[in-house]
Amino acid sequence: MDMKLFLLVVSLLAAAPSREARQAPAQARKLLPVDEASALPDFFSFRAHLTAAVARRDVSTLMAIVDANIKNGFGGDDGKAAFERSWQPSSAGSRVWDVLATILALGGSRSGEDTFIAPYVSSAWPNDVDGFEHVAVIGERVRVRRAPAVDAPEVAQVSFEVLLRTRDDKNTAEDWTGVTLTDGTTGYIHSRYVRSPIDYRAYFVKKDGRWSMVMLLAGD
Repeated sequence: MDMKLFLLVVSLLAAAPSREARQAPAQARKLLPVDEASALPDFFSFRAHLTAAVARRDVSTLMAIVDANIKNGFGGDDGKAAFERSWQPSSAGSRVWDVLATILALGGSRSGEDTFIAPYVSSAWPNDVDGFEHVAVIGERVRVRRAPAVDAPEVAQVSFEVLLRTRDDKNTAEDWTGVTLTDGTTGYIHSRYVRSPIDYRAYFVKKDGRWSMVMLLAGD
């Protein structure tokens, strides 16, 4: 064999990954819970006050912390009056209480000394991961099932992982999310244990010494 050809073959073999390396599963991407509220003591107290108000469905307290120019979406229908029309907090069936309770319970991140973004799934989401195609698992040892049913066989357990949505996710049964694990296994997780970064999130800003909610919206 020509010496140059021999050296080329050797170098290619050396650069090729071993069979074990080729078969090694991809490293799971994690998104661990973050809550930086304690770094802003006045916000920490404000959030506790708001959480209690949300639990008792206190409309007056909620509307008092809604900013006059709150951003409600991407269609331009912003402001306090639009917020009240959209969410109807006085209505018995208003979703705003459950939405806010979840957001406030899931921590978040500060931005400087006067802004807090919640929940952490949105505030700490990695920039290099597509938020439309992925979800974050928001619990430990969450069961992944073979089918979208509580009695379906368990195929894995995952903790705080970022997972790809399956392509048939839109056809998944209500309350279940189809996911693909890092080893290629597909399954279903109950939707209460996963969250998208483009789901509802809130921005809180301190103005003139007072905290208010300046944004509550979903989408991108």
